Amino acid sequence: MTPETVVEVFRNALYLIILLVGAIITPGLIVGLLVAVFQAATSINEQTLSFLPRLLVTLATMMFLANWIFASLVDFSIELYSLIPELIG
Repeated sequence: MTPETVVEVFRNALYLIILLVGAIITPGLIVGLLVAVFQAATSINEQTLSFLPRLLVTLATMMFLANWIFASLVDFSIELYSLIPELIG
């Protein structure tokens, strides 16, 4: 097992985590920004107003992207299992 192999596996894992989390969080951030602009324009200072839309958009995004997320995780797991002989020997 070489250090380069371990670094490559770690890099791929971090890239996958950033990609999946970014895909889930980005729509919620956009909705939060739109609600914040709406609140600033209408002078509504309610903190809980932005929570429900962000929650619903995040849940809808997770439901919509669930197949892609699961496929990405399965592909990464298969890649890790195929690297076991190289990592051990």
